[in-house]
Amino acid sequence: MLAYPLLIINVLLVLLNTAVNSIFICLVAIVKLFLPTAKLKRAATRMADKSMWLWATVNTGILAMSNRVEWDIDGLDALKKDGWYLMISNHLSWTDIVVLCSVFKDRVPMPKFFLKQQLLYVPFVGMACWALDMPFMRRYSREYLLRHPEKRGQDLETTRRSCEKFKYNPTTVVNYVEGTRFTPMKRKSSRSPYQHLLQPKTGGIAYTLAAMGDQFENIIDVTLAYPDNLDKPFRDMLMGRMKRIVVKVNVLPVDEQVTGDYFNDKPYKRQFNQWLHQVWERKDETLKRIHKD
Repeated sequence: MLAYPLLIINVLLVLLNTAVNSIFICLVAIVKLFLPTAKLKRAATRMADKSMWLWATVNTGILAMSNRVEWDIDGLDALKKDGWYLMISNHLSWTDIVVLCSVFKDRVPMPKFFLKQQLLYVPFVGMACWALDMPFMRRYSREYLLRHPEKRGQDLETTRRSCEKFKYNPTTVVNYVEGTRFTPMKRKSSRSPYQHLLQPKTGGIAYTLAAMGDQFENIIDVTLAYPDNLDKPFRDMLMGRMKRIVVKVNVLPVDEQVTGDYFNDKPYKRQFNQWLHQVWERKDETLKRIHKD
């Protein structure tokens, strides 16, 4: 019976933490609008990043007080706080965001997520993400480009301009390559060849690398698992039932396998697809070993 009052308390504390930091970031955004120089705007972004770090730290503390988690973390030694990284990960639950922020908040720069252009106009959310310098993408469909060929390449150019500011502040950009959270039903319906993963979607990560691949020092390949809380890990964490969290990190080079013209060079596109599927095969083998233990 204790788990349900704990669930309510944790939800309220997390919501309060999120509200306080979101309001502060929005206030930073308002100030940032009126700052006269790029240098001052970058300073405002760093202040917003510190608030995001505080949000992650408080969430970690809230959930640590109610869970006795056995952490199994490996592969963090090669990372640095002032680097530029692309982080790719499998996606299981809302828990992933809490775990990634908890594990990496003092190891790499606070993460940035590529967002759809429409989110910029959502009250509070859009302003907070803008203050954090999260890049907004405008993706045109193939059908739209057939009707408007003059727009071809503009979405990529817009993203490149949005990422220009990352040259001045160390940055971690996160990409959930599967595009959605894994479930056995999704795996079956999508006919995924992997036991613990969905098919990777190459377009999103290729788009990120095309926009700012020359800025990344490494790719951080993260494998997440909650082997004792498979069904509802986020609910279990809020109820104090999370038992074990596994985070395996593999730092990959940014080399000729991942740098090229994915959208116009067909041989490179095939090479990139093969590279990503090899990464996913290794990740699936890692997950098989974790769940076998």
